[in-house]
Amino acid sequence: MKILITGLNGTLAPRLAEAARAAGHEVIGWDRAAVDIDNEALSAAWLSAQSVDAIAHLGMASARFAGWLASRCPNFLFTSTVMVFDHQPDGPHDVGDTRNARDDYGRYKAACEDAVLLANARPVIARIGWQIDETRPGNNMLLTLDDWQKRDGRVAASSAWTPACSFMTDTATALLGLLERPLPGVHHLDSNAEEAWRFDEVARALARKFQRDWRVEPNEDYRHDQRLVGGPSGLPPLSARLAR
Repeated sequence: MKILITGLNGTLAPRLAEAARAAGHEVIGWDRAAVDIDNEALSAAWLSAQSVDAIAHLGMASARFAGWLASRCPNFLFTSTVMVFDHQPDGPHDVGDTRNARDDYGRYKAACEDAVLLANARPVIARIGWQIDETRPGNNMLLTLDDWQKRDGRVAASSAWTPACSFMTDTATALLGLLERPLPGVHHLDSNAEEAWRFDEVARALARKFQRDWRVEPNEDYRHDQRLVGGPSGLPPLSARLAR
């Protein structure tokens, strides 16, 4: 299978590309320097010439582009976020719950979801939480907590927050499975869905696993059961990779 993956300069998309190539698939990216996504004629010509079998849209682009891209390939996967849900009302958040994001990023992702659903009859929309990886730069929980320790001399971690989160390689495996065996609809991919680890527990477990000397200080500054539940897919639990 030939797969177009957008966002290969980002955080999660390279892990998906690694998993796809390891499974024998051909992976191509979208070079925006060569093909301007705002030039629809050029984009259409380039994409048609690639003859892709599937598209995984993980890149940051407009909702208009997300819809346009979804209209070009029946096997289309869009990676969304838990941030389409605000912390009020509290979670856990089911696939059928009303999206009520108040921040710009969550509303942007919700607009992309809507554009994809309008453009494609049977898309896959995969909502994910905070990703964990030993090396990938970007919005990566492990490296972010490194930065907090370096900046503040501590890791402030709310014991009142139950985060949606998963290891990047597990997320990538699940996304690849949804490309290989498309199951249209909304999927919630959260390794914390069943076990409900608190954020301070996750931080301490990560420190032990990756031999960090963080000073983890629990607080109750942020209160939210953020877990993503429901839907036809799942991920291995955090306990498959972390000791509680």
